Amino acid sequence: MRKDNPIGIFDSGVGGTSIWKEIHNLLPLEHTVYLADSANAPYGEKPPEEIVRLSVKNTEWLLQMGAKIIVVACNTATTNAISHLRSSYEVPFIGIEPAIKPAALKSKTKCIGILATKGTLSSALFAKTSDLYSRDNKIVEVVGKGLVEEIEKGEKDSPFVREMLAELLQPMINAGMDHLVLGCSHYPYLIPTLEKILPSHVQIIDSGMAVAKQTKVVLQSLDLLTQDQQQIPEFFTNGDPKILQGIIPFPADSFKVGFQNF
Repeated sequence: MRKDNPIGIFDSGVGGTSIWKEIHNLLPLEHTVYLADSANAPYGEKPPEEIVRLSVKNTEWLLQMGAKIIVVACNTATTNAISHLRSSYEVPFIGIEPAIKPAALKSKTKCIGILATKGTLSSALFAKTSDLYSRDNKIVEVVGKGLVEEIEKGEKDSPFVREMLAELLQPMINAGMDHLVLGCSHYPYLIPTLEKILPSHVQIIDSGMAVAKQTKVVLQSLDLLTQDQQQIPEFFTNGDPKILQGIIPFPADSFKVGFQNF
């Protein structure tokens, strides 16, 4: 594997760009190829075998693009499919899970809220992590039903989204949470809206920076960090390219966006 091969990143849609942003900021010289499977979003309501099938499809496409490492920038795909991917391919995989541990260690009220998809919350991997930290903490899990669909349409702060969030958050607020864990890579794009609704003492935690740091650690261990000049990131989607382009937090002339029928 060559050092100048790209970091491959996939998600069920545009949400994983929140992970890509952290990777790009930490490793600006790395060539990145991002794959948004928006035509099949959301993954959170699909059965596990379908999530595995889609994750394999995305992996195969990124391998064709020469990916030297693959970041599964989707909580649902990580918790349901990453074990299968790791046992099926030689390329290293980095996954993303809800950041329950840091929330549990920091919580003063010993009450943590987790906003995630049904697919993540019902997975065996999530249950194992949750059980570990629920011994000393009350964990209130809420399925963010409908949120991914709104973000995939480019809606992050509409009155409808604010109303949805207010209703979803209320059980966690009532329970006394002081940390809200975002268990979907789409949800960091809701942080400005969440901050308008949540009490000021509630801290929001997502996993983006942790994933970026782990990606760097793995590439270093394999001597695969590139020293080349910065390359233009590439983004591909089987949905509306305009939605993807509108959510990437960089000037339009600093990246490439394309439609890919996969």
